[in-house]
Amino acid sequence: MLAAEALAGLALEAGGYYVDATFGRGGHAALILQALGPEGRVLALDRDPQAIEAGRRHFADEVRLTLHASFADLAALVSAHAHQHPCRGVLFDLGVSSPQLEDARRGFSFRADGPLDMRMDPTRGEPVSAWLARARLDEIRQVIATFGEERFARRVAQAIVARRSKGPLESTAELAALTAGAVRTREPGKHPATRTFQALRMFINDELGQLERGLTSAVEVLAPGGRLAVISFHSLEDRVVKRFLQRESQLDPALARLPVIPAERRPRLKLIGRKVRPTEAELERNPRARSALLRVAERLA
Repeated sequence: MLAAEALAGLALEAGGYYVDATFGRGGHAALILQALGPEGRVLALDRDPQAIEAGRRHFADEVRLTLHASFADLAALVSAHAHQHPCRGVLFDLGVSSPQLEDARRGFSFRADGPLDMRMDPTRGEPVSAWLARARLDEIRQVIATFGEERFARRVAQAIVARRSKGPLESTAELAALTAGAVRTREPGKHPATRTFQALRMFINDELGQLERGLTSAVEVLAPGGRLAVISFHSLEDRVVKRFLQRESQLDPALARLPVIPAERRPRLKLIGRKVRPTEAELERNPRARSALLRVAERLA
C-alpha cells in the first residue's frame, strides 16, 4: 500500500543505507533493494519473530539485507550494523500485516475463530485473554474507548465482564459475537467488532508507545538529507505521526526572538510535501488501502 509513493518519498540513492522498520513479509524491503544496486544495504526490523523467520528463509541469499527484531531498538541496531554508513532513510508501515490477520492462531482477526492472543511477539507479554480475565470493567472500557474510539465501549466492557464470570473468555469468535451484541450501530460495511479488536491489539502491544520511541530513534539515526516516511492506517497512529513531525519541524515560539538559537533546540526535520493517500487505481486493486496515509520528512543538518 502506497509502496511507490513511499519509495519516492525516501528519495532512494544507489548504494545507500536504509532501514525498513516494519518488515512484515519484505515487500518494501525488496523494492528498496532493487533500487539500491550492489553496494546498497537495508536493515529490516519487525517485532514478530515469525516475520523475521520467514524473511530469513525468503532472503537467504541476500547479503545486502540484515534482519532483526523490534523497531524500538532502532538507534542501537543502526549503530551496530551501519558500519559508518550514513542512514539515508527510514520507512515505517504501521499496523497489522496480512499474514498476521490471515493466521487464525495469532488471534488478530474477528473473521476466523482462534485463541484470543493478539501479541505481535508471542514470546513476550500476556495475551489479550489473560488481560481481559483480570482487568477491571472501567479499565476495559477505557482501553476500548481510547484505542478503538468506540462509543459503545461501556456496553462492550460490561458484556465482557458478564461473560467472564461464567469462565475464561479465550476465543476470538466469542469476543466478536459479544461485541456484535453490545454495539448498537456500525458504519456500513464495517464489522461491529472492528474497533474493539483494534483497541485491544494496540493496547496489548503498546503500539503507540512503540511508534513514538521508533520515530524518535529514526530522527537520531538519519543523516542530514535523509528521509523519514511513515504509512499509517487510522487516526490514532496518524495523530502521533503528525504531532511528532510538527514538533520536530517547528521552532519553539518561546525561542523565536533569541539572537542565536541553541543547536539542540533547532528543528531537526522539514516536512516534504503534503500527506499522500492511495490513488483510485490502487483502491480498486486493494480496498484495504482505503485508510492508508503517507507522511514524509527530511533530516536537517
